[in-house]
Amino acid sequence: MTSTSHLAHDVAGDGPALLLLHSTVCDRRMWDPQWRILVDAGFRVVRCDFRGHGDSPAADRPYRDAEDVRDLLDALGIAETAVVGACFGGGVALEVAARWPDRVGALVLLSAAPPLTERSAALAGFEARTAGLLDAGAVAEAVELNVATWLGPEADGNTRAMVRLMQRHTLDVRLAAEEFPRPAADHRLTGIKARALAVSGGHDLPDFRETAAELARLLPQARHEELDWAGHLPSLERPAVVARLLVSFLREADTG
Repeated sequence: MTSTSHLAHDVAGDGPALLLLHSTVCDRRMWDPQWRILVDAGFRVVRCDFRGHGDSPAADRPYRDAEDVRDLLDALGIAETAVVGACFGGGVALEVAARWPDRVGALVLLSAAPPLTERSAALAGFEARTAGLLDAGAVAEAVELNVATWLGPEADGNTRAMVRLMQRHTLDVRLAAEEFPRPAADHRLTGIKARALAVSGGHDLPDFRETAAELARLLPQARHEELDWAGHLPSLERPAVVARLLVSFLREADTG
């Protein structure tokens, strides 16, 4: 399914809207393990592919991901939604909540990645190694580096294969597409009204663990929860545990 937002997406269920935003390592298929659980829990669940991911085409002009998401909500007639964002998707969720605060009723940020003023040596090293591999045409090796970096020890072989498939497709699209400048994201957190849960993984890079703790301090109605067993993609590493966490927090936010 596509819309005027240019984002491929799926919609299922009835009840309060719940938007799922994926990590750039993945695409909307990363939510497969939670999809039926969230629909059965009584939500109208929407998931989309950012441009150049999954079934969404690469950009043909400069764009903002947050504005694509807003356009998708408009196309679906959704005035307000809860938003769950993983990594880069968490950064997009923060921008949507900051720019259009009345449209986001609750936020769950899984290893969210708003802009960092100073990257850790570990993250800078990963980015440099990835860029070097891609410059050398070693795409398969770059994919394996991503799988090894972003999945924690709980991830089984099927999960690693799933991430490998999604990341390879994303890199292939990225390498074939024209690059367009992307405006800096707008993360003026003072505008956010939504209750928020910032989740980090005990095996993740320090940048994302520190970001989650900082978001819990900066956002007006937020708390931080660290999953000691998790890497960067906990929803793929222990799907049922994260699904229960999402449903519990979203129900709490709705009644609170």
